Amino acid sequence: MSPRVARAALLATTGGLTALAALHAAPAVSTLGPLRNRTMPRLSGRGRPDHIALTFDDGPDHLSTPHFLRLLEREGVRATFFLLGSMLARSPGLGKEMAAAGHEIGVHGWAHRPLVLRGPRATRDDLARARDLIGEVTGEPPRLFRPPYGVMSTSAHLACRDLVLTPVLWTAWGEDWRARATPRSVHDTVMGSLRGGGTVLLHDSDCTSATGSWRTTLAALPALLDTWRARGWRTGPLRDHGCRGLYGA
Repeated sequence: MSPRVARAALLATTGGLTALAALHAAPAVSTLGPLRNRTMPRLSGRGRPDHIALTFDDGPDHLSTPHFLRLLEREGVRATFFLLGSMLARSPGLGKEMAAAGHEIGVHGWAHRPLVLRGPRATRDDLARARDLIGEVTGEPPRLFRPPYGVMSTSAHLACRDLVLTPVLWTAWGEDWRARATPRSVHDTVMGSLRGGGTVLLHDSDCTSATGSWRTTLAALPALLDTWRARGWRTGPLRDHGCRGLYGA
């Protein structure tokens, strides 16, 4: 093979790989919150204007999640918890307790790693492993999936289709994972972008966040619930949110 032909082949291969990588990562554009909220209502979790979907990521954590369960029980509120399979494997009894208390359980993957760095097989295996354990523990197969860091990939969309999972992100978050977050900052950050029909992301574990950050989230939660009630918004899990197409309807 002549040097010119070899160079042309290398360029063609490199161009093909670049195109494939771009195709794989293209869904990551949904990470851009304002764009997602305007153009992707189902993925954002847009529901009825009189309802707020309360969601938590990264549990179940035997140190922190029980505090959230007790607070929600006192408030008469149910939520959607997106669980990591690796965390559920450590506390299956807690996962069973969450489901028995009426909370909705979704998949957050097995390990909290960016999906854009994984290929199709690794992505599917990660989601399937978490989905299967959640179904085994709770007695009901989960229907929703939230990707780590909120970043989807083409492989993740294909895996969700194969595993009968629907991806859903959020319309507002509290940035409660930050070390400098306070209950007031979490409340104000959520309310800065939340509208009726929104889905809120918080964390019931600090396994991927600043150490002890769950305490800040827990302290912020009563004020958030009070604010939503004052605005005439009901709070509940995504299954009660009225988000069109989220469950295949």
